[in-house]
Amino acid sequence: MTDYVTFHDLAGASVFITGGGSGIGAALTDGFMAQGANVSFVQRSDAGIFVTEMTKKHGRAPRFSKCDITNIAALKTVLVDAATAFGPITVLINNAANDNRHSLSDFSVEDWDNAMDINLRPHFFTAQAVAAGMRKTGGAIINFSSISYMMGNTGYPAYVAAKAAITGLTRGLARELGPDGIRVNALMPGWVLTDRQLELWASKDSLAAHLERQCLKEHLKERDIVDATLFLASKASRMMTGQALVVDGGTVVTG
Repeated sequence: MTDYVTFHDLAGASVFITGGGSGIGAALTDGFMAQGANVSFVQRSDAGIFVTEMTKKHGRAPRFSKCDITNIAALKTVLVDAATAFGPITVLINNAANDNRHSLSDFSVEDWDNAMDINLRPHFFTAQAVAAGMRKTGGAIINFSSISYMMGNTGYPAYVAAKAAITGLTRGLARELGPDGIRVNALMPGWVLTDRQLELWASKDSLAAHLERQCLKEHLKERDIVDATLFLASKASRMMTGQALVVDGGTVVTG
């Protein structure tokens, strides 16, 4: 997946990715498998074709389980099965999200709860589920947040709220789990032009306006996020925890 980096310590690692069969998640599965990691992933839709592609490319299959991440009991069962198959999970990547646009005025209580159930709640309960195993081996949890709340984006306030909360959760978990050698960091992607983004939201005008805000005048692709995620998963970042790593071409300023 990457032409730039190799992280030797990820070979043989047991990696779990939510939403690992499409978009950024699929690129992450590919990228970790290229490092020699054993990857388990969940996705609500079928990922059989993708699994076949990965098997042909890497000579072994990722472990795919069809699962709705709003069903926490089912998600925890899949996590146990993944640990049984590949050993205790040492890298957890909470990637899955839903950035459907919505307004303030016509968003119901049920809509709000569903948005949190997809975009925030799994990050807490997957961490809860893997913590016991990671206490024995150490590990890395990487929560995908977004620069959307740092930009103050409009058009999807529940999503923006969830992404801000993920950063706060990350910092709290880093303090909670640090004494056990477990690192917890947030990854903050900018606008990555996946097929979904190009199909639903990326008009010519919106792309031009966003690129104007970036320091680097090139749109982000999935691979730009993969390399940063590999770094956070690897012991190359062994003394980084509680951090929010921004990969956005220079759209927002941190520090």
